[in-house]
Amino acid sequence: MSAVLCRAVQQCYSCFRCVAVLVVAATIGAPQVRAGEPGRRTENVIVVTIDGFRWQEFFSGADESLFDKKLGGVRDPEAVKTRYWDDAPHKRREAILPFIWGTAAKEGQIFGDAARQAATRITNVHKFSYPGYSELFCGFADKRINSNNKKDNPNLSVFEFLNAKPAFKGKVAAFCSWDVFPYIFRARQNGLKVQAGWDPIDDAPLSERQVFINETLSNLPRYWPDCGFDVSTMDAAKEHLRRHKSRVLYISLGETDEWGHGRRYDLYLDAARKSDKFVAELWTMLQTMPEYKGKTTLLVTTDHGRGPTRADWTDHGKDVPTAEFIWIVALGPDTPPLGVRENIATTQSHVAATIARSLGEDFSAASPKSAPPLPIFRAE
Repeated sequence: MSAVLCRAVQQCYSCFRCVAVLVVAATIGAPQVRAGEPGRRTENVIVVTIDGFRWQEFFSGADESLFDKKLGGVRDPEAVKTRYWDDAPHKRREAILPFIWGTAAKEGQIFGDAARQAATRITNVHKFSYPGYSELFCGFADKRINSNNKKDNPNLSVFEFLNAKPAFKGKVAAFCSWDVFPYIFRARQNGLKVQAGWDPIDDAPLSERQVFINETLSNLPRYWPDCGFDVSTMDAAKEHLRRHKSRVLYISLGETDEWGHGRRYDLYLDAARKSDKFVAELWTMLQTMPEYKGKTTLLVTTDHGRGPTRADWTDHGKDVPTAEFIWIVALGPDTPPLGVRENIATTQSHVAATIARSLGEDFSAASPKSAPPLPIFRAE
């Protein structure tokens, strides 16, 4: 990480609380598109998370110091350098995330750039997955969520909230590589459709594509017992979308975090690149469907960051510096193309209400602890 970026992070970290007060006030006071107001075009929301993908690579691209067999676990350093290295940071990040930087950044908004005094951080102290996803979709940090154990979340998620609405009943679904999500969304209690981990698709009668996906799942090596491969997760989500025309769809991709923990920087970058490709293909597919074209808001983000140095880039947790910093992407018909936002501090907890507000719903009415929406909406 560059010295300039390091200083920016330190400055953001030291003054974040003061700036956060200002941004929350600005968010609440900013013009928002309310339910029933003319002009709101979003009818569907797609949310994608790329687990544990660092803001360092997101904004500055690959770290050349990790193109190393020992520090980065890279099998072929020259090949990785060919794929992902350039002297210009903006070209490096585009090499990993061509859709996000080539389309979403131009047509939507991006939060989290510390160099622009616009850090986005998590508010839970744990800096790992279950607390992060709970904060992301319940709208606040809960000190009771302090492990990744498979225990039902005591809190209402925005997906459960929407699925209880007549307009969205049965039209909310989640497809997740990590098998803890049924508990994060307490799906056994509320009946929310959550496909997770290595479980086969249960959607009788299965389509030919779903049969193929299930056969593939049974034949793949279970490299991670609790996390399936992202290609199967995304294929299952897309087929569900085609068949059932979900109005709210969540897709959780997990390989970036798994390869990061495994100290395979080459595969970590490859997984991020494939995640971007999957999102691009999904967005292209939506533009061919009349139910979604011009009517869909896309949000892409992550659950936590990682360490900043060659020694701790694989890790995250309460004692790992900078693992609290994340990024958020918003793209849709009600989101003006402001690009990378500046001079605005945001948090992970703003996402839940943003999902609801995009659809004209008020999540804070059902969950008063939740943070207000991100200031992404066009004023009417």
